[in-house]
Amino acid sequence: MATEVIHPFPELQHLPSSLPIEGAVRIELEEGIPVFRASAAVRARIESLLLKQRHSSLTAAEEEELKQYEEIDDYLSFVNRVIRNLLQQQGREDR
Repeated sequence: MATEVIHPFPELQHLPSSLPIEGAVRIELEEGIPVFRASAAVRARIESLLLKQRHSSLTAAEEEELKQYEEIDDYLSFVNRVIRNLLQQQGREDR
């Protein structure tokens, strides 16, 4: 019997003030599995921060905002992996 590795669920301490309350995340289906992604508006804000970072320097507030967006991206990636793994495990058990 395989040992299941359980990773701690990441904790978000703060959300960027520019993160819209509604419409920040969209759900897509990939091979019948829901995948959570940042909305176009959120991706545009991240791109503008990254572009500014490449061509000049960010303010301390912008650096913090970008860091918070990176944490959200990590969080969504974790949730997507957990969902995919659970559904794949369920599919193996149903066979």
